[in-house]
Amino acid sequence: MNLTTHIGPVAALVAGVLILLMPRLLNFIVAIYLIVIGAVGLFGR
Repeated sequence: MNLTTHIGPVAALVAGVLILLMPRLLNFIVAIYLIVIGAVGLFGR
């Protein structure tokens, strides 16, 4: 099982749930999501 293929959908699901629960966290969740996806893209293959 490859971690990089599953991190995108899992991160999107967690972000969606957090945004539904606390809409004020939208900016932080989007920033963290972009940082994680960028780091995986740069360092993970």
